Amino acid sequence: MPTSPDLANAWFSSRLWKPFAFQRTVWAAIERGESGLLHASTGSGKTYAVWLGALRAFARPVSGRHPAPLQVLWITPMRALASDTARALQAPVDELGLPWSIGVRSGDTSSAERARQTRRLPSALVTTPESLTLLLTREHAERDFAELRMIVVDEWHELLGNKRGVQLQLALARLRRWQPQLVVWGLSATLGNLPHALEVLLPGGGRLVQGRQDKRIQVDTLLPDEIERFPWAGHMGLKMLTKVSAELEASASSLVFTNTRAQAELWYQALLDARPDWAGLIALHHASLARHTRDWVERSLKQGTLKAVICTSSLDLGVDFLPVERVLQIGSAKGIARLLQRAGRSGHAPGRTSRITLVPTHSLELVEAAAARQALAAGHIEARRSPRLSMDVLVQHVVSMALGSGFRPEQLLEEVRSTWAFQDLQDAQWQWALAFVRHGGSSLTAYPDYQRVEAHPDGLWRVASERLARRHRLGIGTIVSDASLQLKYWSKGGGGKSLGSVEESFIARLKPGDTLLFGGRILELVRVENMTAYVRRSTARKAAVARWNGGRMPLSSELADALVERLDAAAHGHYEGPEMRAVRPLLALQASWSALPTQRTLLAETLHTRQGWHLFVYPFAGRMANLGLANLLAWRVSRQQPLSVSIAVNDYGFELLAASAVDWAAYLPAALTVDDLLEDVLASLNAGEMALRRFREIAQIAGLVFGGYPAAQKSTRQIQASSGLFYEVFRKHDADNLLLGQARDEVLMEELEIERLSHQLQKLAGLSLDLHALQRPSPLAFALLIEGMRETLSTEKLADRIARMVADLEKAASRP
Repeated sequence: MPTSPDLANAWFSSRLWKPFAFQRTVWAAIERGESGLLHASTGSGKTYAVWLGALRAFARPVSGRHPAPLQVLWITPMRALASDTARALQAPVDELGLPWSIGVRSGDTSSAERARQTRRLPSALVTTPESLTLLLTREHAERDFAELRMIVVDEWHELLGNKRGVQLQLALARLRRWQPQLVVWGLSATLGNLPHALEVLLPGGGRLVQGRQDKRIQVDTLLPDEIERFPWAGHMGLKMLTKVSAELEASASSLVFTNTRAQAELWYQALLDARPDWAGLIALHHASLARHTRDWVERSLKQGTLKAVICTSSLDLGVDFLPVERVLQIGSAKGIARLLQRAGRSGHAPGRTSRITLVPTHSLELVEAAAARQALAAGHIEARRSPRLSMDVLVQHVVSMALGSGFRPEQLLEEVRSTWAFQDLQDAQWQWALAFVRHGGSSLTAYPDYQRVEAHPDGLWRVASERLARRHRLGIGTIVSDASLQLKYWSKGGGGKSLGSVEESFIARLKPGDTLLFGGRILELVRVENMTAYVRRSTARKAAVARWNGGRMPLSSELADALVERLDAAAHGHYEGPEMRAVRPLLALQASWSALPTQRTLLAETLHTRQGWHLFVYPFAGRMANLGLANLLAWRVSRQQPLSVSIAVNDYGFELLAASAVDWAAYLPAALTVDDLLEDVLASLNAGEMALRRFREIAQIAGLVFGGYPAAQKSTRQIQASSGLFYEVFRKHDADNLLLGQARDEVLMEELEIERLSHQLQKLAGLSLDLHALQRPSPLAFALLIEGMRETLSTEKLADRIARMVADLEKAASRP
C-alpha cells in the first residue's frame, strides 16, 4: 500500500486519470485540517475531491482484525442515495487495500445491520440528517464519535433552505463540541448565494472552493407541430407523445423528468401503450414506489439495460448514471437550479456534455424554455436561505439531547447559539423552550405526556420515561406530509407484495372496486385496513391517477425575470431562437388584441362576460405571490366600494371576477403599494386557517402530536383534530406561545412569500400601467379563465367547455 499522502494520486493513476486543480486544492485543505464548501458542476468529480482527501489525510494502517473506527460521516439528503454513495466510496477503499469499512444508516437499514452498528460503527458512515440525530440520542454517543475526524454534507443546497438543514446545523454543533477540530465540507452544484451557504454550514468560517465550471450543458426544445394560440396549463403534455417517443428511440439511454408523480405515472403508461415493444426496456421511478422497485431501476440504469426511465425529483440528486445520454423535461422546470440539476444527470462525467431537452405541455412554455436557456447562460441561479429560529426544531432537538446521557442547559444553549439558525436566540426564547419540554408551557402542565424532560439533582436534564423516549425517537425529523398508506397486493392468506405508498387523502376518495393507476399498473382497490390499502390487478381501461401533495412548483424569480425579457423583446419585434419564432403567432395575436408585457409596463386587461366583470393582471411573480397580490388588491378596493370577487391565479398573473362593474383604472396601480403590506395581507386572507394548517406540521415536529407506532399509525384526520385542539388551547390560554408565532411567520414567509410580494410591489411602483379593455379573452387571459373554471367544472365538462371556447376564439382570430 502506498504511503498515506500518495493515496489520492495513486488511485487516480491506477485509473489513468489526472486530478483537476480544484480536487488537489481540496486534498491539501483537508490535510491542513481546513473546512469548506466545494461548488462544482454536476459530474465534475466533487465526491472524489473530498473522499480521496479524507483517505489521504486520515487513512492509516490499523492493528488487529477490526477496521478503523468511525472517521468520516457522509450526510446525504435522500436515503435513496445512501447505498449508491456507499458503493462509490467503497471502490477506492477496496482498490487501495485500506483497512476501512463503509456502512449505511437510514430508514431503510435492516435491523440486523443496525444491531452490528450498535456494537461498532463502520469507518465511514453514510447517513441522513434524521438518522444522525437518532445516533446522537444513544447513551454512549460521545464515545461512539470519539474518533470522528470529518463530516461531508452532500447536496448541501437541498438541505440549506429547509428545516432539515436546521436539524443538521444543530447536530453538527453537538459534534463540534465533542470534536472541536472536526473537518466539515459541503458539496453543491446549484447555488446562487454561495457566501450564505458557506456561513450557514461553517459559522466559524471556511474555504470556498470553486470547481470546474466549464462543463458544457446543451439545452434544446422539442417544438410541437402545431402552436395553440389559446394555451392553458394543467394538461400533461401527452400531445407530444409521438415526438418524445422518437427522441427516446434515437438515444440509447434517457431520463424523462416530470414535475409530479401523477404525471410520471401517466407518461409511463402512455409510452408503454404507444410502444408495447418497450416493455421491460422502460421503467418508472418515484419516491412512493417500493424500495426494491427503485433499487432495480437504479441498478438497471447503471448497467445500461434500460432505454428510458420516467421519473420525478427522486432522481434529481447524486446518483451516478454514466450510461444516460440525455434528459428530457416534460413541462417547465420552473427554476434554473432544478433545470441545471436535472441536466447534469446526463453526461455525468468530467468532459462530457450534459443535454436536456425541454418538452412544452402548452405553447406559453415555449417562451419559458427560451427564457430558461437565457438565464442559464447568464448564470442566474436561484438563492436558498436557511430558516431562522425554528422553535419547533429546537424543541425537538432539546428532547433528543435529553435522551441517552442527557444535557446541561448552559452547555446546550452555547451549542445551539453556535449555529447560524439560532445565533440570535434570546434568553427568554430559550427559557420558553426549556419550560415547554419540561411541563408543556403554561397551558399543558396538567398532562403527564408533555412533561417530557426533567431536571435531575446532578444538573443533567433527561427524558422522564422510557415510554416517552420511545415515542420521541419515532418522531425525530422535520419531514411532515399527509399520512401515507402502504399499497400491497391482496391475498387470502394475508398481505402480498408491497408496491409502495400512497397518501391517505387520495385513498379516502376511493371505495372498494374503484381502480387506480400506480407503478404503471391499473389496480382495483379491495379494502383498506391498518393503514394499508390492498389492491389486485384490474383489466379496466381507465383509472384514477394516484396523486400526492406538492405538485405545483412556483416559477422562480430568476426564470420569471428572464421570461419578461423575452416577452419584451417580442414586443419590440425581436424573436430570437427557435422557441420564440415558433410561438410568434400566439404573441402576435396577444399584441393585436391587447399588448405584450414589457420590462417597463404592468399589463392589465378588463373583460365583461356572462360570468361578470373580469380583471386580468400580469405581474409574473409566481403563483403564490400572484395570489397574495390578488387578495391584497381585492381587499384594498373593497374598502373603497362593496366588492365580492372570485380569484384565479397562475405563475404569470391573476384574475379578479366581480359580479358588478368596477372602475379598475381608478384603483390601479395605487392599490398595489408596499404601504401597510403586512397588516393588509393578513386581513385580506384567511390567515387564521392558513396558520392552523401550518401549525399542524409544527405541532408534529415539536412532538405535541404523536403520529402513532409503526403498526398503528394515526390517520391524518386524527392528527389534524389533535393539532387543531392544541391550536385553540394555545390561542385562548397561551397567546404568547412561540409555536403560534412561528406558524404565522411561516405562512407569511413560505406560503405567501411576503418578501417576494414586497419586492414585487416595489417593482410594480416603477412600472407604467398598460390597461386594455378586451372584446374577447386574449391568449394570456384565456389561461387564467381556465384556472378559474377548474373549481366548478368536472374534468370532462371542462374539456368540452374549453373546446367550444377555443373554436369560437380561433374563428374570431381568423377574421381579417
